[in-house]
Amino acid sequence: MSKERIPWPQYFMAQAVLLSLRSTCTRLEVGATLVKDRRIIAGGYNGAVSGDDHCIDHGCYVVDGHCIRTIHAEMNALLQCAKLGISTKDAEIYVTHFPCIHCTKAILQAGIKKIYYLHDYHNDVYAMELIKKIGVEIEQVSLDQKYFEKLLSSAI
Repeated sequence: MSKERIPWPQYFMAQAVLLSLRSTCTRLEVGATLVKDRRIIAGGYNGAVSGDDHCIDHGCYVVDGHCIRTIHAEMNALLQCAKLGISTKDAEIYVTHFPCIHCTKAILQAGIKKIYYLHDYHNDVYAMELIKKIGVEIEQVSLDQKYFEKLLSSAI
C-alpha cells in the first residue's frame, strides 16, 4: 500500500509557514517561498535590512500606519534572487498572506506566473485587478492537518 504524499502546493506553502517563524516584525509574521520547476529558489520573511535593528528588539518604526523598518517576505525572496543572479521568470510564489499592492507589483514585474497564498489579508482591489490584467494565476491554498499530524507528534 502506497502512502499518500503531500500535494506540491501544500508542501511549498508549509515551507513559507516555516519561514514566517523567522519574521522579526511583530505586526505580522509572513513567509514567502519562490519555486521554479518544483525546486525552491529562494525564501524570505518579514524583517529589517541586514545589519539594521529588528522590530522584535527595538519596536516597529511606524509611519502612516505601516512599519517601514521591515522588508516584506515577498520582497526579501525576490531580492535574494536578484542578489544571487537567479531568474524569477515563470517561477511561482507561495506566501502565507495575500501580498500587499507593492509586493504584488514587484511579483508581477519579476515574471512570476502564479501566486499561491494561505490567508486573506487586506486583499487590495487594485492588486487583484493587476493580477487579472497581467494574466497571472492566483490560488488560495489550505493546509490539510493530516499531513502534519505525524510531524507534530514526533517533534514534541
